[in-house]
Formats: sequence, C-alpha cells, structure tokens
Amino acid sequence: MDQLITFTSNNTMLVVAIVIVSLMLIHSLVGEKLRGYSSVTPAQSTQMINRDDALILDVRENNEYSEGHIINSLHIPLSGLKTRMKDLEKHKSKKVIVACRSGHRSSQACANLKKEGFEQVFNLSGGVMAWESANLPLVKK
Repeated sequence: MDQLITFTSNNTMLVVAIVIVSLMLIHSLVGEKLRGYSSVTPAQSTQMINRDDALILDVRENNEYSEGHIINSLHIPLSGLKTRMKDLEKHKSKKVIVACRSGHRSSQACANLKKEGFEQVFNLSGGVMAWESANLPLVKK
C-alpha cells in the first residue's frame, strides 16, 4: 500500500490521466446502452447494407447532400425529420443507419427515431467524412 501511495504522489499527472481515460471509456460503453442506439463504422455499414438491406438516412442539409451522398440514401434533413416521420414508417422493421457530415446531427436523429419506436437504429460514426476517408464512393445528382 505504501508503494501505491508513493507511486501516486510521484506520478500525479499520470494517475489523473488514467482515471480520466477510464471514465471516458466507461461513459462511452454505458452511454451507448442508455441511448438505445449504436455507432457503426463505414465498413460495418456497408456490411449491413449488403447483408441486411439496411437503409441509409442522410440528415444533412440540401446543399451538403448535393455535394455528394451515399448511393441509395434517403435524404431527410434533420430540420424536417419530425414532420416527415410518416415517410419513414415503412422502414421501421429495417436497420436504419443515420448519416450526417461528422456524426453529431445524426446522433440527434437517432434519438428521435428511437423515440418514434424504431428499434434498429445506428449512427454512422464520423459521418460522411469517415465514409469518404474510407475511400467509399459518394454519388452526386
């Protein structure tokens, strides 16, 4: 016990850093369960699209979407999601992967979808930027 106290007093910054990182990991793991939806990588998303016919819901604004989007994605900007929830009703039984530019707006959309009873909701981690970084294709129309 004396060695632990000595180590802690000699390495205060290291111990504080370990505690902070540990708390962040715990928050990340527990937070995902509390939110009710998971994050998926672009690679996991492509598997879900190919194997499970998952729907990609793009919640970016019109100008962002027109600059490039994931093929066959359904575009409903976050600002209009609540009013267009009826358009998504037919997809309630599907896996829904929500994408935005970086993953922030899509997490808000995921929370809204969960409140509306969608059970298989996933946030595209890193958003379309991560999709592009993984060298996956975007289409422009």
